[in-house]
Amino acid sequence: MSSAAPIDLRSDTVTRPDAEMRAAMAAAEVGDDVLDGDPTMRALEERAAELLGVEASLWVPSGSMGNLVALFLHLQRGDRFFAPQQAHVLDSEIGTAAWLAGGMPQPLPWAAGPGRITAQAIRAAASGRGPYFALRNRLLCLENTHNTAGGTTTSPLEHAELVAAARETGLLVHLDGARIWNAAVAQKTTPAELTRGVDTVQACLSKGLGAPVGSVVGGSADFVREARRVRKMLGGGVRQGGVLAAAGLVALERVDRLAEDHENARLLAGGLRELGWDVAAPETNIVMVHVPDAAKAVEECGRAGVLALSLGGRLRLITHCDVSRADVRRALDRIAAVAGR
Repeated sequence: MSSAAPIDLRSDTVTRPDAEMRAAMAAAEVGDDVLDGDPTMRALEERAAELLGVEASLWVPSGSMGNLVALFLHLQRGDRFFAPQQAHVLDSEIGTAAWLAGGMPQPLPWAAGPGRITAQAIRAAASGRGPYFALRNRLLCLENTHNTAGGTTTSPLEHAELVAAARETGLLVHLDGARIWNAAVAQKTTPAELTRGVDTVQACLSKGLGAPVGSVVGGSADFVREARRVRKMLGGGVRQGGVLAAAGLVALERVDRLAEDHENARLLAGGLRELGWDVAAPETNIVMVHVPDAAKAVEECGRAGVLALSLGGRLRLITHCDVSRADVRRALDRIAAVAGR
């Protein structure tokens, strides 16, 4: 990145496919995925299912569609689903969980720390049956990492406790694992350990892994068979999708390098603290900064050549594969100039 170019820390979705990924896309073997299957798409779906520890998976254009497909198949009208407060399925998917999947959301408090819920809260919310006119408790949606909380992780042990509580109360479990790869690297475990016991999982390829587009949604073979129908219903059927799947296959070979993004996030957070900013220590690649006026902070950082976003009244900066350690140091120098004015 040129030293004069803006340093883009708005999201890990701003990454661009590199030469290796573009070459794989150009050389991909393809077929009509809607009619009779695309071989590269099948290879990606099989590899993703293996890594996620599920029987099968399905490529979808976006993580939001992957979550919607799962909720569409899990919920009926009048069913209630639970999710951690400020989860992506509650606040960042334009209400499709209610509008299209027909579910009624109920947030659960972060009783175990930022972005993390407790088994006790699940039991308290979902135990017992109400009268016939009450909502039916049907589904628990987990999120790992939790975006709005600042990329916080749920450990394998905590995950197992939450799934067990859901089973005790008769709930299905869907995991929004948009950044499950980051969670696995941070927890020094495998993605499959963080999906154990869930009915379905969604995982993004287009965030820190660097693919230009795409996610997968996985579960049983029966679920994926029905999910393919719902994807088509939602307009997500693709033809020669192998061009995009090839990028996903390259991305899945790069999970381990997410540790670099986490390291850079810690460097960024430490530098900001030295400048007097109120910054929580990041668990993964998301740095959240408490500022008096988030919109003003975004504007000032932008003028200094550091692109950021505001989220929940805080400044959010995300490290990713297109931002080097040197870029982080340059960003701190630029932010220091802002802080000094």
